[in-house]
Amino acid sequence: MTPEQFVDAALWFPETSESEPFGPGGLVYKVAGQKMFALLMDRKAGPAANLKCDPALALELRDQFPAVTPGYHMSKRHWNTVLLDGTVPDDELVEMLRHSYVLVARSLRRADRDRVLAALGDGAPDISDAPAQGGPAAQNE
Repeated sequence: MTPEQFVDAALWFPETSESEPFGPGGLVYKVAGQKMFALLMDRKAGPAANLKCDPALALELRDQFPAVTPGYHMSKRHWNTVLLDGTVPDDELVEMLRHSYVLVARSLRRADRDRVLAALGDGAPDISDAPAQGGPAAQNE
């Protein structure tokens, strides 16, 4: 998955906002403008994303994929860093992104949580049609 495809996938989720609160080069994605569920950054090893994860699943993913490591500058227990080097299948990365979104959405106050999770339903972004390079980000419906 390219960084551009990651951006499109992250912006697909209901009520997602993108900002650069840490300065240029780090794109933060928040649920309902409140809590971060993804951070896209450029590292020496290449583009990478920090994603929230259930602690037990985080360990499994780190064992399964060398590109998945404990969260860079985040809680190592609750966050993973995933290198966007092509070694993690796109569908797996989309599932990690959805898992992160749902975990964070569940921590919102009830009215916000119910609204965003109802809008999400069982869906997930389909990046198979997304442009490999550039292109506008997907618009939330």
